[in-house]
Amino acid sequence: MAKKEEHLRKPDWLKIKLNTNESYTGLKKMMRENKLNTVCEEARCPNIHECWAVRKTATFMILGDICTRACRFCAVKTGLPNELDLQEPERVAESVETMGLKHVVITAVARDDLKDGGSAVFAETVRAVRRRNPFCTIEVLPSDMLGSMENLQTLMDARPNIMNHNIETVRRLTPRVRARATYDRTLEFLRRAKEMHADIPTKSSLMIGLGETKEEIIETMDDLRAADVDIMTIGQYLQPTKKHLKVQKYYHPDEFAELKEIALSKGFSHCEAGPLVRSSYHADEQVNEAQVRAEAKKVTNQ
Repeated sequence: MAKKEEHLRKPDWLKIKLNTNESYTGLKKMMRENKLNTVCEEARCPNIHECWAVRKTATFMILGDICTRACRFCAVKTGLPNELDLQEPERVAESVETMGLKHVVITAVARDDLKDGGSAVFAETVRAVRRRNPFCTIEVLPSDMLGSMENLQTLMDARPNIMNHNIETVRRLTPRVRARATYDRTLEFLRRAKEMHADIPTKSSLMIGLGETKEEIIETMDDLRAADVDIMTIGQYLQPTKKHLKVQKYYHPDEFAELKEIALSKGFSHCEAGPLVRSSYHADEQVNEAQVRAEAKKVTNQ
């Protein structure tokens, strides 16, 4: 019985149909030719085929592919990072143009070895993408950069369309799940981002299935709203390898639907919730809705 509990069988609703068409294979080839990393591949995202082949969105992972942290849920490599590639921002911008992306998410490995946490290269990547792709919306998904508000300001001043920073799990499980990051630092990071540029929507993501309770999930929603977070995503944790934390529960799609309704009732302007939802899932729709709300607010205030 104990063995069965350790290795839960994946339910049918987690099975996906791959869409490996010419668009997908062409994009993958171009990524390798330009020596670019995507979190879609590195984190083994289940939605990669839908996003690349159908929705024309992608999540670039800059600052190398080696993270200075070793979070127990994450499949990205950890160790001693490589030197910074100062040409990376332009290569990302060129690739966004070549791919014809309508929305791009720029994330990065944690670079705790750098004084600025990589914020300068991060900000330059945002600016480079915007110069070459003025109609492409940009979402950034940084680490907490060890809580440096100066580094956060550098990134916010590049004016991404959405600032995304993930809470990942509930307060009780944070020390076990995340490396070096803290629950309260994440909340403060999101709160200060909104204070710096109130017109830029903020967003955060929660993984469930790690042993949290429903009450703890709702408490996390309340904490995020108290930090003035606008958008929330909720997805099922999937164990990347046997070395990572085991899944404690697979939530049914109906449970995700209920959590979405609760989140919206709490005041989030948008919530994506589902077994295969990840932080960047349908991010293009989220930024479009945020822009519509911002324009409506301007009209109302005139």
